[in-house]
Amino acid sequence: MTIIAGFSSSRQGSAPLNLAAQIARTTGEKVIATAIIERSPARQDDPIEAEYLRYVSAQAKASLDAVVHQFPAGLDIPVVVHHSTSIPVGLTELVEAHDADLVVVGSSSSGLLGRVGLGSVTERLVHTASVPVAIAPRGYAPGSDPIRRLTAAYGDEADVNGLIPAAAELAGRWSASLRIASFTVRPVRMFAGAIEQSAEDLVVRQWTRRTFDDISRQLEDVRERIALPDVDVSVGSGHDWREAVESVTWQEGDVLLLGSGAAGPVARVFLGSAASKILRHAPVPVMIVPRHRSAG
Repeated sequence: MTIIAGFSSSRQGSAPLNLAAQIARTTGEKVIATAIIERSPARQDDPIEAEYLRYVSAQAKASLDAVVHQFPAGLDIPVVVHHSTSIPVGLTELVEAHDADLVVVGSSSSGLLGRVGLGSVTERLVHTASVPVAIAPRGYAPGSDPIRRLTAAYGDEADVNGLIPAAAELAGRWSASLRIASFTVRPVRMFAGAIEQSAEDLVVRQWTRRTFDDISRQLEDVRERIALPDVDVSVGSGHDWREAVESVTWQEGDVLLLGSGAAGPVARVFLGSAASKILRHAPVPVMIVPRHRSAG
């Protein structure tokens, strides 16, 4: 696996490189740190434009070098400054050029510290990428710990996008434990007495039992095809998505896996509406996994 780590000194700091290095410590794979410099295709022969690009490229390389030099000497991270028409296009070009299996980017600078947030660049990338996209929470700095646990967010479309078998295979390759988690938002009371608490609790308990049964069936199907270790199953509920996501336990070394929505093209990342809501409240790095061709 080659990991392309996108870097922006003005927006994301070192968070995406920190996550990429953590994954590399887990997998032993290569990380390429890159800064994408946007250029205008209509002004390629303009000497003023060329001089500006040289200046911006030199500044970007200096910023990248400064961050990379902070990592341990044993972690060799080459630096690439790449010119392209846009940042998502540039990252896609580097994925193809280096036959990469993963892109790592940072969260929006306007997002909450310690949470994952999509900006205009990451929003476009997660809807066009042909490889998994990992997003570091804003300010992410995990230290020297590897990835220890993968949590696959189970939903009604999990059987369509193939997330559970993909998560099981990835957990095996990364020697990480696997957890399947499903999230639900309780009904909102429109006025006092609209929904009795006991009735609401009964609905949630029934949904929880049904979810556990559905996950168990999918895990049995996966076990028929690949070796699968013990898998934890968690169900989180709350009166909003933040409360639901935070109702399950999270710890250092966790990564949340989200599957592409059924509306997305096969072998492409496409973030569905529920996954997008879960992502915004994730307190750990998030990886979005494209649909498998075999799952379409």
